[in-house]
Amino acid sequence: MKPYYSNRLGPRPAITAAREIGSVASNTLVPNTRNTWRKAYYLMIGVMICVATSCNSNRNVEDPANDKQLAAGYVVQADQLYAQRDDLMRLRQGIVMLRQAVTADPGSYDAAWRLAKFNYYLATHTEDHQERDAAFRQGIDAGKTAVELQNGKPDGHFWLGANYGGSAQVSTLAGLATVDDIKREMATVLQLDPGYQSGSAYMVLGMLYLEAPALLGGSPEMAISELEKGVKIGDANAFLHLHLAEAYLKVGRKADARKQLQAIIDMKPDKDYLPEYKEAVNDARQLLPKT
Repeated sequence: MKPYYSNRLGPRPAITAAREIGSVASNTLVPNTRNTWRKAYYLMIGVMICVATSCNSNRNVEDPANDKQLAAGYVVQADQLYAQRDDLMRLRQGIVMLRQAVTADPGSYDAAWRLAKFNYYLATHTEDHQERDAAFRQGIDAGKTAVELQNGKPDGHFWLGANYGGSAQVSTLAGLATVDDIKREMATVLQLDPGYQSGSAYMVLGMLYLEAPALLGGSPEMAISELEKGVKIGDANAFLHLHLAEAYLKVGRKADARKQLQAIIDMKPDKDYLPEYKEAVNDARQLLPKT
């Protein structure tokens, strides 16, 4: 080790010199400085703890609000994409937005029921069977989540029931839903808001009675009863008229079926439901020759 040199003391080992300097400083130069520095040190630690605690407190208060705002922003973007749902790529982008909303805020009811709705539309319009099956499953899961979050609102119940109904028509998804599951969700919707989606709960029940085998409760007469109730509430719902026409045809009431089909062609469509209206008009024109 190199020696420590001092102009006054001459060459000595570094450790010895350090001890002497420490002793002099301690006993003669700064008798009160150590206490002062100690107090300053503890004060600084206290300030740092307070700042850290304050920051954590602010983070705990602010982050949930920020997450909810972020989720709400994703929902707005998803709605804008859903307006262009006749382009399935736009719809798929909307589903991605809603997944991001759920990630940001798992408690977002608005994101959950929309995710069920968007997936239902995708499942009923895609030509890819694997995508269809996955969309129905995800729609059911999202609908269940929505019902858990807000059991007293109709949106989650309706889109859960709609996905149940769609999946029940697909053999590869057998067992995902039963007739009773669909009836239960639609009955809840009718209890909460009979006019929801322009009487669409009546439409789902009517389709269920129209398409289910007799052994499972299927009945064209019961289908007509439910669909007629729906038309009284949702006269502007083109698909209600379409399915009522199908039910009339099934029991041989051709004149009544023609009246319903013509009502679709003549009605002024709701701008928010143009894709659905175009589909209904196309189906109506195909059914007209049978009346």
